[in-house]
Amino acid sequence: MKDVFDLSAQVPIQMSGMRFDQIASELFPDFSRSRLQSWIKDGQLKVDGRIAKPKDKLIGGEQLELKAELEAQGDWEPEEITLDIVHEDDDLIVINKQAGLVVHPAAGNYTGTLVNALLNHIPGLINLPRAGIVHRLDKETTGLMVIAKTLEAHTDLVEQLADRTVSREYEAVAVGAMTGGGTVDAPMGRHPIQRKLMAVLSAGGKRAVTHYRVAKRYPSHTHIRVKLETGRTHQIRVHMAHIGHPLVGDQTYGNRFKIPKGANQHLVDTLKSFPRQALHAFKLGLEHPGTGEYTEWTAPLPEDFKNLLEALNTGYTLVDD
Repeated sequence: MKDVFDLSAQVPIQMSGMRFDQIASELFPDFSRSRLQSWIKDGQLKVDGRIAKPKDKLIGGEQLELKAELEAQGDWEPEEITLDIVHEDDDLIVINKQAGLVVHPAAGNYTGTLVNALLNHIPGLINLPRAGIVHRLDKETTGLMVIAKTLEAHTDLVEQLADRTVSREYEAVAVGAMTGGGTVDAPMGRHPIQRKLMAVLSAGGKRAVTHYRVAKRYPSHTHIRVKLETGRTHQIRVHMAHIGHPLVGDQTYGNRFKIPKGANQHLVDTLKSFPRQALHAFKLGLEHPGTGEYTEWTAPLPEDFKNLLEALNTGYTLVDD
C-alpha cells in the first residue's frame, strides 16, 4: 500500500518574494526540501493549480496544492530474518541489532541485510528513503538503531541527527590501560590510499568528535563508555586507534595481537577468539517525532561482550582506580 498525500496551504503575504521551494518547505515541514523539490518538478505540488519551477518567486496569497504518493525507493526483497525489537509505534521502530548483520544492501551484501528484515516486518518501508533507516551501525557492531516508519518521521529524525540532538552512547573495550577519559576531536575522511577505510586527516576531513570515559581499567585493557557528538563512518574505531587504543577484536584498525603480560590462558583464548570489534550501542535518546517528548532506550550487552568482560575480570589482578 502506498502513502498518498492530499494537502493544501495558502502562502502568507509575509513570504512574498521567496522561492516556491523555500515556501513549500516552510508550509509543509514534515517533508524534506529535496522531496518537495522533486514533487514540484513532477507536477505533484502546484501553485493555484498550475505547475511552477522550484526557483519561481511567489507574491503571497497563492494556494499550494500537494497531491503525491510515495514510490518504491529500491528493488529490495523482504526476507524472514529475526529482529530484536526494543520498541515500536506508529512513527518509528527501535531495534537491537545483532552482530554480523549488514544494515543496507550493497555490492556483495544485497540480501540478508537489516533492510530485507525490515521489509518483511513492515512492507511499506519500501516507499521510504533507505527503507526508513536514518543512521547505521557497522556489520559487527551490536546495539540500538532507530528506523522511521513514515516520511514525516524520517524527515524529523534526519534533521535531529543533522542538528546533533540525538544521543548515542556505546560500551567498548579498548587495548591498553587508559589513564582517564577525554575527547578526541580529529577530522575524518576516506583513507588517501585504502579507499574502503576511514582515517584521521590533517586536511580535508569532516569534523569528528568522540567523548569517552573509563568504566573499568585493567592492566592491558580498558572498558570504556563512549558518546558520539558527530557520526562519521567507523568514527569510534578510527578515533580510538588514533589515540593508540584500538578496540579489542578490530581487525581493520587494530594492531597485531599481543599476549597481555600476566594474563591467564582463558583470557588469552578469549581475546584471540573474540570475533568482532568490542563495540555495543547501548543507549539511544531522541525527541520522539510523534509526541515531541525526549525518549530514551537501552539495550543489554550481548553474550560475547559479557563473556569478554568476565574474562578480563578474572584474567589477572585488577588495577585500582
